[in-house]
Order: sequence, then C-alpha cells, then structure tokens
Amino acid sequence: MTVSDRKVITLSYVVQENDEKGVVLESMDANYPFKFLFGKDELLPAFEHHLQGLKEGESFSFTLSPEEAYGPREEGNIVDVPMDVFKVGGILQEDLLEAGKYINLTDDQGHSHNGKVVEWDQNHVRVDFNHAMAGKSLFFRGVVLNIREATTEELARNSYVEEDGVRRTH
Repeated sequence: MTVSDRKVITLSYVVQENDEKGVVLESMDANYPFKFLFGKDELLPAFEHHLQGLKEGESFSFTLSPEEAYGPREEGNIVDVPMDVFKVGGILQEDLLEAGKYINLTDDQGHSHNGKVVEWDQNHVRVDFNHAMAGKSLFFRGVVLNIREATTEELARNSYVEEDGVRRTH
C-alpha cells in the first residue's frame, strides 16, 4: 500500500529550520505519531506532494521553501490591538501581556486568530499574526509508520477517527 488519497497515514518526523543541521521546530515520534487522512487539503500541499507514493516503512527527507510552507513573514500581519481587548469586566488580563506568548483573539466576524505578543504600551498591544513558521525554510525527515484504508466513517467525517471514536483533524 502507498500513500494516496483515502488512506490514513501515520508518520514520525522531525521538522528543522533550513536543513538537517537547523534548530528543531517540531518532532513527532513513534510514541506520539502524526496521523491524518491523506488528500483532504488540510495539510501543506507541498508536504503531501512529497509523501505521495511512499510505502509503509519508507523514509523521507525534503525541504519546503517559505513559499511552499507558511509563506513569507508579512509586516501587515503585525497589528496594534487596542488594550481594551485584553480587559474582561474592565480588568486588564495581565497574564496575557508577556512578550513571546501566543494568544488567541476573535475578530468581529467571529473568526479565531492565533498571534504572538510582541510588545505593549498603555494603549495598545502589538501582536504578530504571522504563522510561527512563516518566512522559514522547513526541512522534514521521517518515516511512514503505517498506511491503512480510511473507514466509511472517516471518509464521511473527512478526517481520521481514533480507536476511542474521537474525530481528529490531524
């Protein structure tokens, strides 16, 4: 069996910045593998492209450019958010004001956005809404641990389902 659409794929992998000598950004080992339903447009298209056709037990290594991964860092994604957004009942939630802390904010349309606190003053909090890996070349290396046919339920839900019946998106 090979990695292809309608298959549930289990991987262990390491992602490093730039190349095999770069800083480790993420790691999924055999004890806590990455499982997903292949071909559902939930993952980076270039990532799936490099995995397509691999067999169970086969290793992989490849690099994605920033454009193939999470795009370039964009200054327009760094926003000054009014300090009032960080108040609940008129009380400032000071635990959120920590440089480098990732926070989740909801916009006027109800969409959730993750961002990193950069700095703040008494009126605004500067938040970087660029993806944490934006602007970075990503080197992936790993192994395909398991490939299986997706169940009817997984295909209906458009994601794989754990043995405990819980739906997982990835």
